[in-house]
Amino acid sequence: MTTTLTAASSIADVLQRQRTFFATGATRGADFRLAHLKKLRDGIVRYQDKIVAAATADLGRPAFEGYFEVGAISELDYVIKHLRAWMRPRKVSLPLNQKPGSAWIQPEPLGVALIIGPWNYPFQLMISPLAGAIAAGNCAILKPSELAPATSQVLAKLVAEIFDPAHVALIEGGVETAQALLAERFDHVFFTGGERVGKVVMQAAAQHLTPVTLELGGKSPCIVTPDIDLAVTARRIVWGKFLNAGQTCIAPDYLLVHESIKPALVEALQQRIQACYGDNPAHSPDFSRVVNERQFDRLVSLLDRGNILIGGDHSRPDRFIAPTLIDGITWDDPIMQEEIFGPILPILTYRTLEEALTAINQRPKPLALYLFSKDKATQDQVLHHTTAGSLCINDVILQVAVWDLPFGGVGSSGLGSYHGPHSFNTFSHLKSVLKKPFWMDLDWRYPPYEGKVQLFKRFIGLS
Repeated sequence: MTTTLTAASSIADVLQRQRTFFATGATRGADFRLAHLKKLRDGIVRYQDKIVAAATADLGRPAFEGYFEVGAISELDYVIKHLRAWMRPRKVSLPLNQKPGSAWIQPEPLGVALIIGPWNYPFQLMISPLAGAIAAGNCAILKPSELAPATSQVLAKLVAEIFDPAHVALIEGGVETAQALLAERFDHVFFTGGERVGKVVMQAAAQHLTPVTLELGGKSPCIVTPDIDLAVTARRIVWGKFLNAGQTCIAPDYLLVHESIKPALVEALQQRIQACYGDNPAHSPDFSRVVNERQFDRLVSLLDRGNILIGGDHSRPDRFIAPTLIDGITWDDPIMQEEIFGPILPILTYRTLEEALTAINQRPKPLALYLFSKDKATQDQVLHHTTAGSLCINDVILQVAVWDLPFGGVGSSGLGSYHGPHSFNTFSHLKSVLKKPFWMDLDWRYPPYEGKVQLFKRFIGLS
């Protein structure tokens, strides 16, 4: 389904076709799931040049960063390798008073899932949840972001080539299309995007009591302590922050640096930015662009406060904002009130770790939290006294590619998680099953109850 559908009746027809196909049971078998996962992988390999070119067209990506989209095949390989094991019944133990018998958890598909994708990693963040939906035995309708039109077109062609739309369909369109889709009843809604639209998605799903997974964002702090490898820390922060021009949901949003190391860290960051992007990043072949003028204008407005240490240059026709370090910022400034989602990195300082953790904990729970420190006690203190969707120690971003780790937020940064087995569970109903034989049937639970109270008290843990 590659055409733009805005009529509710057309969307309803696609949905009904998928419900009818799901009811046949065709999607439930392991062979069917694996065959389509492998077809999806093969299709991505065939389309890799088009995928990378689309990322360049939509976001000005260099080819290296464009292949982050194609990197979805890494997770597909992992899912294909482990799917049969995930599908198996999961045995659980029985208490003595429930024996004889057996109990297990039976994963089963939910039905038809709606997957709404973002514009910042418009291919990879559509394929990753789709892999989970297929692996769990579901049908799916995909709604890619209209703000990444080149990628949306590639996705549409790829999906139409690989899948029967009764199994997986893609519907292109803007806000009206998304609203029409959300008005329908699905068995699961998976959304990646911002908090504001996430609330709209959740409200719409609530009308049908449809479960949702919301992959949102927030201001992910990066704490830097004095006992670090300065050069490695600077390399990793600069890479993670300015990858895709800062348009990464788990990019370090701001630095919280011990005041004693700030001068040295700033110098190391400046040197690293120049090493990566040259004296004029506008001419660098390795630096992406802001997605559109609206985002560009929002980001430029954030440069009104504070002291620019490096960068700050910008060009609206090219949607270019240079990699920027900025200090002289307070917690109350506009740049600290919203997720930046661009190539601007505020630097704040702290005197004690307790002060830093208090500042973080007074704000919404972030999608990611980063800590650079060699000290085990410091690492443990941050681990046990903060809450975030993920914690990465002495690196950035890479926790997202450990497929056995659940990826997701907490509080306003998201609801639910996915990746690897967690995607399979997200798109599955984990059905509880208890099986009893006929050959033993003690009468302790049946009326009349006379003389059975003491026995029942022992069953429930009373002496």
